[in-house]
Amino acid sequence: MKAMILAAGKGERLRPLTLHTPKPLVRAAGVPLIEYHVRALAQAGFAELVVNHAWLGQQIEDYLADGARFGVRIRYSAEGEPLETGGGIQRALPLLGEQPFVVVNGDIWTDFDFTALRQPLSGLAHLVLVDNPAHHPQGDFCLLDGRVSEGGAASKLTYSGMAVLHPALFRECTAGAFKLAPLLRQAMASGQVTGEHYRGRWVDVGTHERLAEVEHLLGACC
Repeated sequence: MKAMILAAGKGERLRPLTLHTPKPLVRAAGVPLIEYHVRALAQAGFAELVVNHAWLGQQIEDYLADGARFGVRIRYSAEGEPLETGGGIQRALPLLGEQPFVVVNGDIWTDFDFTALRQPLSGLAHLVLVDNPAHHPQGDFCLLDGRVSEGGAASKLTYSGMAVLHPALFRECTAGAFKLAPLLRQAMASGQVTGEHYRGRWVDVGTHERLAEVEHLLGACC
């Protein structure tokens, strides 16, 4: 199974850090955010990774190179302009192949064990959901009996930015910029999305305050 790290965002809320550094290379405890993912995926047995990039993307390629020093092989999907989450994945499909693949947002930090995602996929997507953070109290989706839906009796949880996706999810898509969420909602409506609730540590590193939170967590555990 291959894995894709989404690394094309500009990180505007992290300026001035991201004026000259792509967001995935912003450091927490001295280590670029994307490196935590690369090492965790390698430890979980993922040998082939795809990384998309746009803003200052060459810096990401220069830093990670071919992945050999991390024990993986990295291929890149360069975007002239960011294609949103869905468009970026769709563009990278030729590198990902015809089998389900893991996708992880490059601007989160977590201690999630990606080994848990190396399972057969039932449907078109499997989402990792987390407790709603303070900045997103309304949540995104409901999880009931292992199935994810847009609404229902269960309280909503937040999509973590980690998932297993089947290439068929993008079958009707055309090239260009588009979001992933509408595709997921369409698949949910037909019962094609499973999920799990991760209760461990997870931070969406979108602001200076949340970057400081990651620094604190890493300082406490290491």
